[in-house]
Amino acid sequence: MSKRKGKVISDATPLKSRRVTGAGADNAPDDSNHQGLSFNSFTHSPTGDIGLIESIILKNFMCHHSLGPFQFGSNVNFIVGNNGSGKSAILTALIVGLGGKATVTNRGMSLKDFVKTGENTADITVQLRNSGPDAYKKDVYGDSILIEHRISSDGCRACRLKSKSGKLISNKKEELTAILDHFNIQLDNPVSILSQEMSKQFLHSKNESDKYKFFMKATLLEQMKRDYIYIKHTETVTRQQVERQEESLKDLKQEFLQKKERYENLSSFGELREALENLKKKMAWCLVREKEQSIQQLKEEIEKEENNCKHKDNLLLCQNKIVQTEKKLQVIKSRTDGQREEQVSLSEDNLKLKEQVKISSEAHKEQELVYFRALNKLRQSEQDQNLLREKINKARASESQNNGGETEHTKQQKTLCDLKRQLEDLQNNCTQLNEDIKNKHQAVFKGKEERDKLRVEERCVQVAYESKLKRKNQLLASRSNKLKRFGDHVPDLMNSVAEAYAAGRFKKRPVGPIGACISLKDPTLAVAVECCLRSFVKAFCCDNYKDEAVLQELMSRYYPKGNRPQIIVSPFTDKLYNVHGRRANHPEFPSVLDIIAATSPVIINCLIDMRGIESILIIKEKDKARKAMQHGRPPKNCREAFTAEGDQVFPNRYYTSEFSLAKYLGGDIETEISLLESDLENHQAQLSRFQLHVNSVTEDIMSMENSLNNTIMTLKRTQASVNKVKASITEQETASEEQIDDITSLEEVAKENQQKIETEKQAVQEAKTELDKHRKMAEEADSNYSSVRDQIDQLSEEMEPLKDEQLKLETECAKYERNLKILESKLKGHEDDVEAMKSDLSEKEEELQEYVAKATEISPERQHVSSSTKSIDTEITRLKKKIKVCEGCHGEHEQVVREYAEALSLYREKTNQVRDLRKFIDRLDNIMSDRQNRYKTMRRSLSVRCKLYFNNFLIKMNCCGSMIFDHNNETLSISVKPPGREKDGASDMRSLSGGERSFSTVCFMLSLWEITESPFRCLDEFDVYMDMHNRRICLDLLLELSERQHRRQFIFITPLTTRNLQKTNLIKIHQLQDPEREGSHPRDEDETQRPRPRQRRQQT
Repeated sequence: MSKRKGKVISDATPLKSRRVTGAGADNAPDDSNHQGLSFNSFTHSPTGDIGLIESIILKNFMCHHSLGPFQFGSNVNFIVGNNGSGKSAILTALIVGLGGKATVTNRGMSLKDFVKTGENTADITVQLRNSGPDAYKKDVYGDSILIEHRISSDGCRACRLKSKSGKLISNKKEELTAILDHFNIQLDNPVSILSQEMSKQFLHSKNESDKYKFFMKATLLEQMKRDYIYIKHTETVTRQQVERQEESLKDLKQEFLQKKERYENLSSFGELREALENLKKKMAWCLVREKEQSIQQLKEEIEKEENNCKHKDNLLLCQNKIVQTEKKLQVIKSRTDGQREEQVSLSEDNLKLKEQVKISSEAHKEQELVYFRALNKLRQSEQDQNLLREKINKARASESQNNGGETEHTKQQKTLCDLKRQLEDLQNNCTQLNEDIKNKHQAVFKGKEERDKLRVEERCVQVAYESKLKRKNQLLASRSNKLKRFGDHVPDLMNSVAEAYAAGRFKKRPVGPIGACISLKDPTLAVAVECCLRSFVKAFCCDNYKDEAVLQELMSRYYPKGNRPQIIVSPFTDKLYNVHGRRANHPEFPSVLDIIAATSPVIINCLIDMRGIESILIIKEKDKARKAMQHGRPPKNCREAFTAEGDQVFPNRYYTSEFSLAKYLGGDIETEISLLESDLENHQAQLSRFQLHVNSVTEDIMSMENSLNNTIMTLKRTQASVNKVKASITEQETASEEQIDDITSLEEVAKENQQKIETEKQAVQEAKTELDKHRKMAEEADSNYSSVRDQIDQLSEEMEPLKDEQLKLETECAKYERNLKILESKLKGHEDDVEAMKSDLSEKEEELQEYVAKATEISPERQHVSSSTKSIDTEITRLKKKIKVCEGCHGEHEQVVREYAEALSLYREKTNQVRDLRKFIDRLDNIMSDRQNRYKTMRRSLSVRCKLYFNNFLIKMNCCGSMIFDHNNETLSISVKPPGREKDGASDMRSLSGGERSFSTVCFMLSLWEITESPFRCLDEFDVYMDMHNRRICLDLLLELSERQHRRQFIFITPLTTRNLQKTNLIKIHQLQDPEREGSHPRDEDETQRPRPRQRRQQT
């Protein structure tokens, strides 16, 4: 209805005769323009053959492959079937097929929801009857109108209107709307189509306000009320437009007064001509005077510009700065080169000393081995000498023994064999123990090597953990203060700067940090910009070196020397540099200058000076960056580029960035904090794992060292046993030889051994002396190596500040060279400007001669003029206009009179129109008041008739009840007394059983049918909650009503049986087959399972 509401106001075309009938229309003759209102229940329209539904066909609609065709009767139609058979699908298709929206059906939010799953389109065909005298374009459509709708799976639909023969007539929605208007079909009116959801919302609702809304919607009183509100609003808007017309009438009156003044002021104009000639003379010499003044001013400007040495002084100053900076840079380079040469020399000495230390250490180890060998040899000789002496003593003692010698010799030989076997076992054991000691030494060495490696990795993770923890604390602090991102001391430093500036210590307040003063137009390029600017993100800008010294003094309070933010000194200016000639221009890729915005031009100018951001492109993708920079010639004026990941691209090289997140320019602090927290947790877990691993490896090393020590002790004990067994063998051999050798030979051997011992002692002393010598040489070489290493480290530390200073000077030198080019261009521009001014001066002097000649022709005598040319020209224009007006008045008096008469007539006409329009609005206000009263009378009449019909229907059930309308509060209260409870107090519908309440609802619906009009009426599952007795009564009432309104079409949808219905020609029953249950198909909203495609059978 909302689509046709605008016609109510603008188009008052009378409707067909069948639309306004009965007593209700007699009470409101002025409301005939409201569509669909008919309140006669006793007499019916003689033309009931239009708008009836003849058939409907569905294909791929909802969960049904094919339904129909359903041939409906002209009076009563029952659609019967179990849940899932397609009853509700037919009603939904009827609404959609007649152009209704998906939301009207309460079955879906979009038309695409009605397309069967797996299909691309759904088709609906509805055939409407178009016979009788009131048929719609019968010569075009014939006796029937076919409405075909095709719904696609994307929610679009196409409508085609065909004649009875199948000829396509139209595919416009406006034509369908006209047909529905002509047939008085109202899809959103519950009197025409009442679905289960609409019934639950209004009829079964316990809210009295919902029932009242249903009554208003069904009788179209709600539509009438909205129309009146719209008319009232339109009246208000029209009244405002009239007020604006009254304002414009004032301008018309002013124009009329002006023409009246022209009419009244017709006079002579001779004096005006004379005054005009005098003004022309003054104008000529005034132009000469102004030209002389401009020439004089130009001469003064030329003289001023020629005497202006500012550009030359700035150029000389910049050249001097470049020379000074280059000298400093040369000194730094010479010092750096000297230190680098010294470092190279020390590196060579370091390698030589390292090799010497290695050789000395090896020689010391070899000499130590020689010394210990000689010492062991001496000790062995001394042991042999002691054994020999014991032999001599035993030999001497054995001389006194004269018997038992052979038996003792046999025992000694047996003992000697046992000792040799024992010695062999012990030596094998020593060999095995030595192998074990070697293996365990290697295992301990590998364990310590692994532990040292783990500790190095642990230190790296610990350093990363501390760094990210510090960064997290900075970000947490930056929630309240953005400057915390640039360092913990930056807020305090900025406060100190503000205090110093307030105290007058700065000539101009320093700006910084630069990162805090810029913003990105594209936040996704934060990493690229940060990698491009590098340390300049934390830098500060100063206007002069005095301010730099003050800022350095303030920084010393918070930063140690060598770890302070960089300070850039450059004169502040309010204008951006003109970089049009040297900036990198590319149609696809922006430069860094294009994607950053700064709070001050000083920031942009500093970045242009120090980093050259106008010649650096930002290319998001790596492949495109390589292609643009390295495949062929780079873009004009582009010297480098950065990718979105921060990679730096040159024409001949490519550097990968180490950063994945922006540290200073990133906008999303919370995301970075969450990432840091995740990294910190990972690092913490890694540290724990490293600690556990290190402890485990340390325990393994300790266990292996204990095992190694035990093995070494076992080896020592075994070696001691070997030495002991060897001594016993030697003793036994000596004892056996005592019987053969005499004491004299033993004494000779002892003497030789003593000489050998003395020789070996001397060799041990010499080896020890040589060992001490090699130890001193090794210590001296190691000391020299350490000294050279310390010198190299010290030299590296000294070179770092020089490198930083060199980089700073190179940057300053580059900045000064760029400034020099700018100053040279400015000087050249200044000289060109002076030459242009001189050329302009010569041209103006020639023009002055021409002006003087022309002024002399106009007035030979020079006029003294004090006014400006503008004021004289204004006065001349005014006099010309006045003279023209006077000439017109003097020459065409009749035209002035005619214009005055026309203006007077137009003013009076507009005044009368505004007055009449205001009278019309006032009359419309009175008419609307009268219509409001008639609307209330009609509403009261309809409510009374509805009560009457409702009571009549209740009487058929032997019940009594009441229906109370409260139009002020917009509520409808229905109370019903079932049979046997007539003496009880008032009872609302909540106290009734489900069947009784459903019967009462049907009675209310039938009452509305009696007082409203529609070509067909659809009722969905009206008898679901009724018992058989109440259902029988309701069916009788419905059939009785259908007999009285035999020209109306009724469609009743029910899941219950209709076997007990009387078989007549006016009743047609459509029995739907039960659905085939399939687990793979989804269900309808009110159906258990989706049926397969099936054929229907009709029962008449």
